[in-house]
Amino acid sequence: MNKKKWYDYLWIFSTVYLMLGFFNIMFAWFGLICFITPLLISIVKGNKAYCNKYCGRGQLFSMLGGRFGLSRKKDMLKWMRTPYFRYGFLVFFLIMFGVMLWNTYLVFIGAQDLKQVVTLLWTFKVPWQWAYHGTLLSPGVAQFAFGFYSVMLTSTILGLITMMLFKPRSWCVYCPMGTMTQMICKMKANDEVTESLQIKEK
Repeated sequence: MNKKKWYDYLWIFSTVYLMLGFFNIMFAWFGLICFITPLLISIVKGNKAYCNKYCGRGQLFSMLGGRFGLSRKKDMLKWMRTPYFRYGFLVFFLIMFGVMLWNTYLVFIGAQDLKQVVTLLWTFKVPWQWAYHGTLLSPGVAQFAFGFYSVMLTSTILGLITMMLFKPRSWCVYCPMGTMTQMICKMKANDEVTESLQIKEK
């Protein structure tokens, strides 16, 4: 039996993060760790170690779908596994992320009031005012927290839905971060091949 490593328990971080954001929205800022870390690893190491080892959300889906049997364990629909869907979803995700940043900017410059809502699935606005207790910083800081928590909660909901309908970690197939890190890894691999060829030519 393989001994558990420290990173096998990162699903706890993902779970606690969502719980803390329910009570205090400012904790949403910690979610940036899940955005920055996989990009840094892929840029520096040129691999997808984050997705394979350190993604607490993926671990959570594996546990719920596997150990607790909440997954139908079926293959995803063919079109959901195509590059068109993965890259299309990435573009959609980046647009929605850009809209969130734009709304944050409007609050920072005072052109828009703070909206204490969490938007689920980029459509349903849920009042979340109990989770905001004020800040000494600009209201824009809180607006980013509301927007970012919306992104994290929405992606978790999508992951849970695909976990139940298909295999436990089906979300990983079209996860925007996974797609971006894969693109970075491919570019680094191509650069290394080019450099190797240039050295041989010399």
